[in-house]
Amino acid sequence: MKQIILIAMLILFGNGLSDLAGAGPAPDGSTPVGAMTVIGACGNKQGREKYTCYETSLLHIVKAAGVATAMDVLSVVGALDEDVQRDGHVYAHAIGIAGFQSDPDVGKTFARCSELFQSGCYHGVIQAYLEHVLDPSLVGDSERINALCQAYRTATGSRWLLFQCVHALGHGFTSFYAHDLPRALLGCDLLTDDWDRHSCYGGAFMENVVHAIHPHHPTPASTHVAVVEHGRHVPHSDFVPIKASDPLHPCSMLDDRYLMDCYLMQTSIILYLNHGDMADAARTCDGAPSAMRVACYQSLGRDISSYSLQQPDESIRMCSLGNPDYQPWCYVGLVKNFIDVTSKPESGLNFCPRVSGPANQVKCYEAVGEEIWALTANEAQRASLCGRTQGDLYEACRYGARLRQEPPASVPIARQ
Repeated sequence: MKQIILIAMLILFGNGLSDLAGAGPAPDGSTPVGAMTVIGACGNKQGREKYTCYETSLLHIVKAAGVATAMDVLSVVGALDEDVQRDGHVYAHAIGIAGFQSDPDVGKTFARCSELFQSGCYHGVIQAYLEHVLDPSLVGDSERINALCQAYRTATGSRWLLFQCVHALGHGFTSFYAHDLPRALLGCDLLTDDWDRHSCYGGAFMENVVHAIHPHHPTPASTHVAVVEHGRHVPHSDFVPIKASDPLHPCSMLDDRYLMDCYLMQTSIILYLNHGDMADAARTCDGAPSAMRVACYQSLGRDISSYSLQQPDESIRMCSLGNPDYQPWCYVGLVKNFIDVTSKPESGLNFCPRVSGPANQVKCYEAVGEEIWALTANEAQRASLCGRTQGDLYEACRYGARLRQEPPASVPIARQ
């Protein structure tokens, strides 16, 4: 048990870990050759066969050459194959899990990941570690749960890495409890900090969606109908993650405290059910409870980032398919994901000027400010980044970056 309490300290053993956010991979000379070999083997396949081929190939690379090389190959393959680019987070997640299984030194494996594809590799490492050592009695011990990511809660700690840690807790709880989502959410409830708790919820909902759509990288708690973990049985869950008859499930059956984070992932389910029809997804969001529509549109924006492969003009076209009252929140999800993909504020600062409509543009800059806040604890750096714009847009960025307490009057407010 002492080992699990020290997870955050173990992660810090990776030299220079705090420098990883914002630093892309540096492929060695063999990476393009390896990437082309993988594409040659898998690129002409379709559907599940293609996905399985790519994942299997990447996991072989992890075993033979390590996590960093596998991430380098994934980066090159993603640039050449839109399907891989679109599902990059899932592949990166699998690389992180396989990396831990090959070398169960959390700090070293964590440091070999990169932030690419929404930091999926980091999530996989921590998820695999949790599943390997998690004591079921931990779910019920708030003190130990809150100690797991303590190293990142200091004033000078990295909020970006804190998010990766607590978000991965949600992935880990969900996978450990055989994808029994309600049970996993109870584990997240033990986090005392509200931001940590909601970040954990987000990880649980993401794991629920990703596992349902791509049953991927099985782990000890999800490989069998019933497994023995730390001397007790963890039964297979009967929870149904997706219902074709209800595109708003599981949000439609959960307690109110989970709804915001649930709807922030829900369009991934909606688009899976309607085969990628953005206009229909927006209409489905319009039918969500009124208080949740902005979250659903933010989820739509995140998914548009993936479906459009971060192409600005196509992203803007897709967001324009939705109800104008909620489009500003589509741009929130969109630009946040642009930055999440690279962990660079410039990805958002360069995009927001292209957005038309004052409400859409102001909300875009507010969202960029929120990402800046997560990326740097230095107020002067946050102010400098927001200073690349002016007027209402500058103030919206500063509000998002927590450099001013009250929102400027131009920032759209969600209608209930």
